[in-house]
Amino acid sequence: MSRQRQWTLGLAAVAVLALVGGGVATSPPVHAAPGCSSSHNGSAVGVDSDGTRCTGGDITGSTRGARASTFANPVLWQDFADIDVIRVDDTYYYSASTMHYSPGAPVLRSYDLVNWEFAGHSVPKLDFGAKYDMSGGRAYVNGIWASFLNYRKSNRTFYWGGCVDFAKTHIYTATAVDGTWSKLSTIDKCYYDAGMLVDDNDTMYVAYGNTTISVAQLSADGKSEVRSQQVFQTPSSIGTLEGARFYKRDGSYYIWLTKPANGQYVLKASSPFGPYTVQQVLLNMPTPISGGGVPHQGGLVRTQYGDWYYLAFVDAYPGGRVPVLAPITWTSDGWPRITTVNGGWGASYPTPNLPAPPRQVKPMTGVDTFTGTALGPQWEWNHNPDTSKFSVGNGVRLSTATVTNDLYSARNTLTHRVQGPTSTGTATLDLTSMRDGDRTGLAVLRDSSAWIGVKRDNGRNRVVVVNGLTMDSGWRTTGTGTEVASADLSATRIWLRANADIRPGSGRQARFSYSTDGVNFTSFGPGFTLNNAWQFFMGYRFGVFNHATQALGGAVTLQRFELATP
Repeated sequence: MSRQRQWTLGLAAVAVLALVGGGVATSPPVHAAPGCSSSHNGSAVGVDSDGTRCTGGDITGSTRGARASTFANPVLWQDFADIDVIRVDDTYYYSASTMHYSPGAPVLRSYDLVNWEFAGHSVPKLDFGAKYDMSGGRAYVNGIWASFLNYRKSNRTFYWGGCVDFAKTHIYTATAVDGTWSKLSTIDKCYYDAGMLVDDNDTMYVAYGNTTISVAQLSADGKSEVRSQQVFQTPSSIGTLEGARFYKRDGSYYIWLTKPANGQYVLKASSPFGPYTVQQVLLNMPTPISGGGVPHQGGLVRTQYGDWYYLAFVDAYPGGRVPVLAPITWTSDGWPRITTVNGGWGASYPTPNLPAPPRQVKPMTGVDTFTGTALGPQWEWNHNPDTSKFSVGNGVRLSTATVTNDLYSARNTLTHRVQGPTSTGTATLDLTSMRDGDRTGLAVLRDSSAWIGVKRDNGRNRVVVVNGLTMDSGWRTTGTGTEVASADLSATRIWLRANADIRPGSGRQARFSYSTDGVNFTSFGPGFTLNNAWQFFMGYRFGVFNHATQALGGAVTLQRFELATP
């Protein structure tokens, strides 16, 4: 994830597709996976060398059951960038970057590579310095960047690792992605944009770097580095390569690298330390998302039946970077090819041929009434929260945690990704414990923001719309907002609504409304034009906040939040 990426729109230009076959995609062929045992009991399904299912011959689509025969891209229209994707037995896991949001490094779960649900976070707290607590500074666009997720069968443990602040690499582990993650080690070295490989002999390697690509071997316990060396220097004719992912297939080692933000390359060697040769996978490939960028970065994953898929992301601002999926085939000499549709990344492909899922995943949209004692993994705070200032149970009680007139400096703003291409977030707030000077509301949150909410002053409440909250390129606040609509409010409960159009492009807007009965909504204030520049990296989110401008002590309760489409 380069700080100097060029915003590249995909566009229906001629694609330079060395290593990419054209034509209309058909259902990807299923071949016997290397090392697959012969079929048994009349089935084409055998067991490969790592103990998972593979095919011993042709296999029908019968495993799909009643599932759709095709899927559409993006497979998930939410901001989940810098993808690492793995399979453990019959379950797929997807890790993404989150910058300054906490907890960090969400893990999604799927059984079919198409439908995903939240499972957990690999980094429970951004434990990397006071600025992540908004103490003595702020950490916007720092924190969790492209990082690795993998699973080690020998000890049945998941590993996450990432470099923070260009300084140190932190490694976290868990025995279940939705369980407790804990820090295993901090390595005093930056594995920038790292990918992990667990080799057949259980040795763990990490590929990393920007333009200069290196490989590190970790100690047997995964806590330290045993060896590291440069394995590739990117030619100037290619430019920048980064975003490493590390794989082994048929005895060959592959480092999957992106040319931000419009290309993908791959290195291949017979040893993890090289020497490596490079080939282009895609460059300026037409995108499946109208107005979006070129699919790139992300990772490869092999299915139970030996098929391969590439889960990349597309720059799709103002919404962020969203995942797209395509089948991969391999040449006879072991180089990957993307299955294209009319020379580009397909807007749809045949559904992956996989076992029927054990259950349906939880939808990414819907209602949360916060009935448990903890927030679900769909929620992330803007920076680490002050845990003494919120509680969960029959709602989220948000006590004011900061005295400020700057929302960007207020702690305990709770965020939720926007669902594309358009969606509506509705927050129900109990206002009875607000105090004079308090500000609460529902924001469309990024480096240029607006909100609808309630200001309490001199013993009375007003519902307002505020826009013009801005940051500069160093993420310093340049505007704390201008009130553009106001009305007296006597109710002690309010429903605040923001509808956001995050289709890629300029001029997209968010529109606000409110209700005092949850049924009849009043449109309020002007539309707010969303910023579609890429430099903040993260896309727009809905944010629920409560901060003081005079003194702490007030509170509101978020009773309900609904994310709905359209």
